[in-house]
Amino acid sequence: MRHQKKLFWLLALLLLWLFCSGTAQAGELAERLSHFPEWQGKPFIQPAKGDLIYPEWFAGDWTVTTTLVDMAAPLAPEIVTPGFEGNRQFLNQPIVFPVRFVEEEPDGLQMFLQPILNPLNGKDATPIVSDRAFNGLSLAKAYLGDDAVLWVKVDPKNPNRQITLLKDDRRLLSTVTARDSESPNPNQFITTEIFQQEFLGLPEIYFNEVENTTAYTYYPEQESADRPDIIADQVTAIYLSPQDPDYFKTFPTDNLFAASRPVALYRYQMEFRRADTK
Repeated sequence: MRHQKKLFWLLALLLLWLFCSGTAQAGELAERLSHFPEWQGKPFIQPAKGDLIYPEWFAGDWTVTTTLVDMAAPLAPEIVTPGFEGNRQFLNQPIVFPVRFVEEEPDGLQMFLQPILNPLNGKDATPIVSDRAFNGLSLAKAYLGDDAVLWVKVDPKNPNRQITLLKDDRRLLSTVTARDSESPNPNQFITTEIFQQEFLGLPEIYFNEVENTTAYTYYPEQESADRPDIIADQVTAIYLSPQDPDYFKTFPTDNLFAASRPVALYRYQMEFRRADTK
């Protein structure tokens, strides 16, 4: 069972950056990233509504290289997540996989409002979203192998709910519950989101909460095709759920009103290159 939990923890980390939209106060998210690994609790952000909307420069097919560059267990040795030590094998090991971002398919109301919402100058205002089923499956297979992941599906009625089926009927249900974003300039996009994760297929159901905060920077004019078009700095924080027997140990003993602290932190560097340049 412990081995299965480790696998679920790893899979949980893989699918998070694919989802984030909202409006944060300028600089709050960038400042949060700069404080790694001194994170004391989750950010105060808005409930997630609708799909994750990316800047227009995300549109298209990409080859992504992601590298785990740092990791921390702030409450060790008292609390260490099941997969933390196992994830050290990925430190400084680049993982490469394809992803794509597409125009959002409007529902009936959006199709009716589109002529009203679009600018009169004819510019395309169709939102850009992640092809989550494709991207989630691609990323999971890159880490776990082609045979370990059967499929990834997104709830057609709620783009913030995603389920991943592994072999032996093990499943991970991820639901984005809150998100926010800020754009310091047209070529920067910083997002944060909170996920609830439900691990099914173990002898008992297991829950946790995850925060994912990512700063994307776009370089529209590259001098060399070898340089990435987008560079991202990402931190993933793991929080215990109230169902966990160690949950109350994550609160500071000297402040009863403080927030639950993360039990694991992972920092990644990501590079996006246009697929047609590889």
